[in-house]
Amino acid sequence: MALTKSKGNMYSWVTDLWSPIRGCQFSCDYCYAKQYGYGEEVHLNLEDLRTRLGRGKIIFVGHLSDMWGFWVPKESIQAVLNRCRDFPENQYVFQSKDPSRFKEFDFAGLNVLLGTTIETNRYPGGFKTKAPSIDFRVSTMTRLQGERFVTIEPIMLFNLEVLVGMIWSIRPKFITIGADSKGHHLLEPSKNEILELVRRLSAFTEIREKRNLERLLR
Repeated sequence: MALTKSKGNMYSWVTDLWSPIRGCQFSCDYCYAKQYGYGEEVHLNLEDLRTRLGRGKIIFVGHLSDMWGFWVPKESIQAVLNRCRDFPENQYVFQSKDPSRFKEFDFAGLNVLLGTTIETNRYPGGFKTKAPSIDFRVSTMTRLQGERFVTIEPIMLFNLEVLVGMIWSIRPKFITIGADSKGHHLLEPSKNEILELVRRLSAFTEIREKRNLERLLR
């Protein structure tokens, strides 16, 4: 997919989307990529890799994949980073459920924002995923350098003290919070639980609520 304007349920602060690497093998129950026809078959689209990325944009790279997954060859990721370096006047947003792979690459010369997904402190009710554990994501993010963010989406039932402690240890620049938008019947927290979580997190970082969270706050 060539460079496209951000729309729908993407982060409101992102201006553009670009996914030269497509597909994901984490197989989360709420998988976003599968809904758009991108399953476990992963490939680097060479035509998309030639996309002119312009300047002055905030580009989310890999919205139709987890381009940092263990199955993605290092050479493919490096090719994407090299193309980003051709357009250094943008900020590039990279998000992964395996943030340990960020440490394999040199981001020198790039304005990057590194993030991970932490939907809860512990998956409830038999939720299935092949992604690295939440504890692993947290411990990895605490050791990363540079600007980092966390997304709590889709938010699931959580233990308030444990989740707040996890997020605090990462010291993210900001946190985004969103809800399930596609009817996956996830176990979700109450309005009061979400409001208290927001209050506690707001004490040490910025909160950016997504529009889809409104469903749980009515």
